[in-house]
Amino acid sequence: MFVIHLCLCLCLIAATASPVFAANIVTFYRDGALFQQEAIALKGVVDLPLAADMLENTLIVVPAASTTIIGVETVQKEAVNSTGKELEALTEQRRKLEDRLQALDAREAIFTTAAKSQSGKAPRKTKANPDPMQAIRQGTDFAIAQLEAVYTARRKTTHEMQKIDTRISAIRKSNRPSTASLRIAVSPQNGKVTVRYATAERGWQPEYNIYPEKNGTARLQLSARVSATLNGYQIRVSPAQLADYATAETVPVLTGRAVIDTYRLPLVDEQYSESVYQHFSARITNSTPHYLPPGESGLYRDGAYRGKFRFEGISSGRSRMISLGK
Repeated sequence: MFVIHLCLCLCLIAATASPVFAANIVTFYRDGALFQQEAIALKGVVDLPLAADMLENTLIVVPAASTTIIGVETVQKEAVNSTGKELEALTEQRRKLEDRLQALDAREAIFTTAAKSQSGKAPRKTKANPDPMQAIRQGTDFAIAQLEAVYTARRKTTHEMQKIDTRISAIRKSNRPSTASLRIAVSPQNGKVTVRYATAERGWQPEYNIYPEKNGTARLQLSARVSATLNGYQIRVSPAQLADYATAETVPVLTGRAVIDTYRLPLVDEQYSESVYQHFSARITNSTPHYLPPGESGLYRDGAYRGKFRFEGISSGRSRMISLGK
């Protein structure tokens, strides 16, 4: 019995003496994301990639209890661009095609004027021109033939420009942008740190379900739909802003959606028609201290789903009409 108690005490001491690190977590707030990552040094160095849109002055590196930070350096890796010469050649080729289009515009103006001039001439028979109508027709036909050649050349030139634009777009997409990484020197060689920083990424979209009650209120359920997939991170969401991260409540996302909160709000002037075509309207008041952002909402009445409508954002203390159908 003594041995069991001794083992339990030793395990408790070891657990309390070891540094406690949170798992890698990204929390999406209303105006950005907060990344937190735990890392163990290899030969005294931690090398971590950073998000491209990291917000300035948000980076913090916290050492474990037995770790000392010797230095922190942000390393910028330039973009990989192996197709620079091809991109330069395509850009020059496109400029030449633009010049050709300008020349074709000038030719079109010249032969359009010539065709109008020929067709507007009054036929006058002379010794040198015994058949003036034939000469006018020949002049007009020549001008029109030149215009047709201009139109054909313009069509081909425009098609070539479209092909070049498609290729340029593909090249730019294939080139990897510049990236940044964090290099942290620590002691001892296998020291541990936790890195935290914020980005401007808005990783969740609000969705609602509204359940009108029969007592002048409605139950409004706010959910977050997350489309981002980050390997190695636990994803959490919060309706608060980044500045309030220290006190804001967060909710884990397990299946791409998470219910953030449920509110009971005043609902008045309710109109509902029970027919093949659903119609619902009412005035809802945001009696919470929070701003409710806009999003799609499902309507549930008497336990049955009745359709979707757009729920516009409502500030705290304000009211607005909501409606489904016509």
